[in-house]
This record gives sequence, structure tokens and C-alpha cells, in this order.
Amino acid sequence: MNSADTTPSSTREAALALLLRHGESTAAALAQRLDVSVQVMRRHLRTLEEEGLVHSSLSAAGPGRPSNQWHLTAQGQGRFPDGSEDFALGLLQSMTESLSEETVNLLLCQQGSQKAQSYRRHVGAGSLKERLERLVDLRRQEGYVAECSPDPDGHSWVIQEFHCSVMRIAEQFPCVCDQELRLIRETFPDCLVERVQWRLEAGHSCGFRLQPAVAS
Repeated sequence: MNSADTTPSSTREAALALLLRHGESTAAALAQRLDVSVQVMRRHLRTLEEEGLVHSSLSAAGPGRPSNQWHLTAQGQGRFPDGSEDFALGLLQSMTESLSEETVNLLLCQQGSQKAQSYRRHVGAGSLKERLERLVDLRRQEGYVAECSPDPDGHSWVIQEFHCSVMRIAEQFPCVCDQELRLIRETFPDCLVERVQWRLEAGHSCGFRLQPAVAS
């Protein structure tokens, strides 16, 4: 057994780095590059998929059966530092120093509304449960550790986010959290949305309760 087989975390990190460099790859190609069996590589890829770091799609490149091509998700891309968080912090700092609070909030509202439109397109139609599950999947791809569950009241749902991809920014600019609440409300205009947990205030997660505005 080679050393790569005995260090699964190192092999997975190496696979992520290869996907970053090449954009996509099959399990067989990754296995060859990392000197492990295809079966071992597939297990690693499934683990990375469960962690939300990679996803696969069928590709028919040439004759024969289509093959699974593996890609990094947005969360997987986030494993590699890119300086975007520092850039966002610097940009917000410059905005707050040169623009009025009203103007900064207006710009954040516009950005939030654009994102809500994108969310609504991806979430699509269906029951509130189905749409929430699609939103949670989107948030996970963006680097959030999120889940949704029924509220004890029997007709509402709660989204919990245990890791926030903008936490460091929110610590310095709490107004960003106000935009997050507005974002959820605009994504689900058929629901009454309230914040029920806030990491900046107390607790270990942020939470939003969504109650259908009209009982079905």
C-alpha cells in the first residue's frame, strides 16, 4: 500500500488542488495522478461531495459511456485563500468613510435585492420545504454550514446557519446582517420571516423562522 492510501486527508487535499488547477477531472485521472486506486479515489470524492466541496456531472466526451467529471463547488473554491474577504472589508471601510450611512445602506439593499432575485430563480417553485432545501443547498455551496427543520409550531420552518461565510465582515459591519434578513424575506415573499438567533448577539448560530403568510 502506498503512502497516499494511508493519508486520506492529504490525498483529498491533493485532489482538491488538482481540481482547482485543471477545472475538472475524472476519478480515474485523479487516481493516476495521485498514485491511488480508482476505488480509493472514488471514496475520497464521495467524502468530499458529502462535505460540499466537490460535485460531479456526466460528460459524453467521445465514444463510449459518459463519464463523471468532478468539479470544485463554490465552497471547495473557498478552501483556497483568494483575498476577497480582505477586499470586501477594505471596500466597506472606504464606503463608510466617504459615503453617508443612508447611501451605504441603499447600496447594500440593491445588492441584496439582486441576490434575492438570483435565489428565487434557483429555488424555483414547489412547497416551502422543497424551496428551503434548495436554498440551504445554495448556501452550503457559498460556504455556509446551514440546515432547515420544521418549527415546533407545526406550520413554520427554521433555517439555522452554524457557519457564516461573511462572519468576519459582519463583526465589523453589523449592517450586513440586516441585509441577510432582508435577503431571506425577499427570497420568500410569501412568508413572514423573523430572526430568531443571531451569532453576534448570543448563541452559536444564526436562525430565521419562516411562517407561510397564508395557511395552506
